[in-house]
Amino acid sequence: PHPPVPPSNASCWGLRVPLPSLSSPTRSLLFPVHLSLSLASSFPCCARVAVVRGMALDTFFLSHGSPTLSIDEEIPARHFFESWRAKVLQAAPKAILVVSAHWDTADPFVNVVDRNDTIHDFYGFPKPMYQLEYPAPGAPELAKRVKELLVSAGFCHAKEDKKRGLDHGAWVPLMLMYPEANIPVCQLSVQSNRDGSYHYELGKALAPLREEGVLIIGSGSATHNLRAMEPDGTPIANWALDFTTWLKGSLISGRHEDLKHYEEKAPCAKLAHPWPEHFYPLHVALGAAGENAKAELIHDSWTNGTLSYASYRFTNSS
Repeated sequence: PHPPVPPSNASCWGLRVPLPSLSSPTRSLLFPVHLSLSLASSFPCCARVAVVRGMALDTFFLSHGSPTLSIDEEIPARHFFESWRAKVLQAAPKAILVVSAHWDTADPFVNVVDRNDTIHDFYGFPKPMYQLEYPAPGAPELAKRVKELLVSAGFCHAKEDKKRGLDHGAWVPLMLMYPEANIPVCQLSVQSNRDGSYHYELGKALAPLREEGVLIIGSGSATHNLRAMEPDGTPIANWALDFTTWLKGSLISGRHEDLKHYEEKAPCAKLAHPWPEHFYPLHVALGAAGENAKAELIHDSWTNGTLSYASYRFTNSS
């Protein structure tokens, strides 16, 4: 069982359980994962873009689907990501924090680098995908701010990684959303040895960043069962539809407690997510938006009969 959420007077999230075996479906197909300030002045490159000022940013959960999103014009979600600035968020953020399913560590890690390398953490895909680069500047001051917020909220084991770049859960959607690669980006890892409540609380700790011009993105997948994927054109599996219908209803209705305990509450939860790392970025984005956040489905498409690209915006005007 997952360790419980500590009581509000607890000083540290100290309990941990081992990470899942590297024989899990995700890890058999993807490269193993590595284990108060003025943001405006910290990111001089932002002078080249019109940045968000004087408002709390919404948070987002984005289903990044297959790495082939980077080159395949036939994937419907690609056009959603390419139209991001025109239809979703017109003003550029000062910096971007991505919580990616493809960085899974026992404790929270944030990458503290001046410039992000592009990590090609996938195998057996077309050669052009390995030649793609997304040289976004790092956001070291933001990364240190993230660690500061986490430690202050009781995530005492939060750590810095001073070498890691961006995995495909970050750079594939970002290269379509912000192709100029001129916005500072840092990444935060998930902990698949924890539960939804833990990641929701982790998101709550990051909420102040919304007031500081930081775009918080949870990058995962509304469904992620690689062994159940079918050829394109296959009808959507009933279990996948049941899960995403429940997900949409829970988010729109604000049933955050059900979402925290989705394993018990959602139909076909184990089929939709045999391993939880692609779902936990949603909990972080939702927690960062706050308890009164309103959810909006901003994209909904499918490939391979089971892979949902459902993506959500979380808005909190309070």
